[in-house]
Amino acid sequence: MSDRELYCDTCEGVRPFEVPPCADGHGADCPELLCTGCGAAVLIATFAFQPTRLADRRRRPSADRHAA
Repeated sequence: MSDRELYCDTCEGVRPFEVPPCADGHGADCPELLCTGCGAAVLIATFAFQPTRLADRRRRPSADRHAA
């Protein structure tokens, strides 16, 4: 089991968290952590994603308008 110190909302302070025995085979890399003080569980997001691009909001000149 590995230990890390994180903020626990239930304990309202920084507490050591440990990885419980993982039935999914993650081992020490398991995304689930348990507070050693109160037993509250947290899930660490272990994925990355590409944010979608926002539509181009710049005004484009109309095709039927021409500069003099």
